[in-house]
Amino acid sequence: MSSPAIQSALAQMQSLASQAVGQSAKGQQVSTQVGAGSFAGELQASIQRINRLQQTSAAKAQAFQAGDPGVELNDLMVDMQKASVAFQMGTQVRNRLVTAYKDVMNMQV
Repeated sequence: MSSPAIQSALAQMQSLASQAVGQSAKGQQVSTQVGAGSFAGELQASIQRINRLQQTSAAKAQAFQAGDPGVELNDLMVDMQKASVAFQMGTQVRNRLVTAYKDVMNMQV
């Protein structure tokens, strides 16, 4: 990929991130600066988001099972699918990191 193409893709991603910040419902801040956080920090934040999604869906499932009238089945199913997809994505990222680590460790110097 050429440098102008990379810059264009980066600008597009930054504009999408700024739009996501505007649509953020709970006041969560999304960093739009390149290199603003460390890789470990971003990985930890992603794991915390996945955990939060799973906890939310579990709490809604318990409320639905208890007969809470404020919990709709369609909202519960959407939250459960979000948590499932997020967990699968986290698992795939972990698998890719392990593969990359093994590849680096197997390199001969």
